[in-house]
Order: sequence, then structure tokens, then C-alpha cells
Amino acid sequence: MIRKPRRAAPALVAGLALLCASGVRCAPEAAPPAPPQPSSKIEKLVARVLAEWPHDPDAFTQGLVWEAGGFWESLGLYGRSQVRRVELESGRVVRSVDCPKEVFGEGLALAGRRLVQITWKEGRAFFYDPVTLQRSGQTTYTGDGWGLTFDGARLWMSDGSATLQVRDPRSLALERTLPVSRAGEPQGFINELEWADGALWANVWQSDTIVRIDPKSGEVTGEVDASGLLTREERERTDVLNGIAWDPQRHVFFITGKLWPKLFEVEFARP
Repeated sequence: MIRKPRRAAPALVAGLALLCASGVRCAPEAAPPAPPQPSSKIEKLVARVLAEWPHDPDAFTQGLVWEAGGFWESLGLYGRSQVRRVELESGRVVRSVDCPKEVFGEGLALAGRRLVQITWKEGRAFFYDPVTLQRSGQTTYTGDGWGLTFDGARLWMSDGSATLQVRDPRSLALERTLPVSRAGEPQGFINELEWADGALWANVWQSDTIVRIDPKSGEVTGEVDASGLLTREERERTDVLNGIAWDPQRHVFFITGKLWPKLFEVEFARP
């Protein structure tokens, strides 16, 4: 049985006080506890391929959303930006709508029954009917637009920095921001976003890394190595890894990249 230490007798306490007063070195009081430090335990994961699917090699993928057996995809580049519906098995574009030529399409999210697409430098967001893909409105915001995802109540948006933005899904009004850190250091270049099982997943621009972010603390809690998915010859003709979608029924992810000829069905697992 573990017993609590007994309280020192009054005579003993008084004796210790006399010793200290006479110049005998006494043990100092316990130092206050150090402030909590950010956790450095980042789970190392890999993208384990479950299946490969065709993907349009001319698609400059900016945002990827899974729904009902297929994808909504946002494409970038001036004069080539659009939103499209894509079949999984064939990679066929079922329907699409072009963006105005003066905007560069970026992240995409399905918020309720409305698709929301942001733009890079133009500060414009477009709303679409997911059934017809007709544009149903637009709004404006301040700053760059990179990645976008919906957590069921709010939109999460990235701008390439180490800070995420939480926005109203109808007006895109900024509600709050969340700094993102990795082992105590800012995690910059956050790009495409996906919400899955209560966590945020993000492409890190110009890398083959996907990070998992705690939406409460902003800490990076996991890091996925998604390198080596394409052959060397395929990789030479493509741009960066970009595009994450989550199937909540099967608990699998889909990932691809800008100008990639394949889309990968994966699980993020320990090596």
C-alpha cells in the first residue's frame, strides 16, 4: 500500500529553521513547474496505395471533394480554371463549368448543398449548385485563397501561410484564425485542405508531404510521406502533389496532383 508522507513534527521544523539561520545550507524550495511545451510527438505515416484510378493529365488540380461515388474538382490557371464533376472508375468528366478568364481557381468545398470555390489573388468566391453546376452567386474576401474544406459547420481556408482561417460558409466572413505549428515552429505553405474524422489534413506546397492538424490547438500531429506514387517518367511531366478527398463511408483517402495522370485511393498508415 502506498501511504502519503506524514507531516513533519513542529520540533523538527523549528530545528531546521535554526540551522538555516545559522548559515548551514538548506535545500531550496521546489521550483515551479515549467510551462507546458508543444508536443514533438508527430506520428509518421505513409500513403499506402489501395487502388489506382485514371486522372486527367491536363487537370491542374486545386481542390478535390468526394461525394456519392465521384469527385468534384476545382482546376486552376488563368483561362483554364473550372469546376467539374468526375467519375471515379473512368476519370471521365461528367459535366463542367468554366470560371471567368481573369480568375485563378483554387480550393473547393461542399458546404451543405452548395459548392464553394475560392480564387487565388482575386478575392472572389463562387457558389454552384452541385446538381446542375450552375453558378448560383458569388462573394468576396480579403487575401489569397489556397485550400478550402468544410467541417459540417464552418469553412476552413488556407492562404499559403502558417495560419488557417475559419469562415462563415454563406458569406465567407472571417470568424477567427488558427496558427499552425510543427514541433513548436510555424508550419508554412499549407495548401489544399480536407476535413476527416475531426482532423484537418493539408498538402504542404512544393513537397510530397501531407500533414494532420489538430483543429483545436493548431499543432501538427501527423506527417504523411506520399512520395514515390508516380514513376520517375510520370513525375517529370507533372507538377506538385495536390488534392485530398475523404470517403467517410469506407474510411479511405483519395490523393492526386497537378497534371497527374493517376488518382490514388490510399490509407494513411504507419510504415
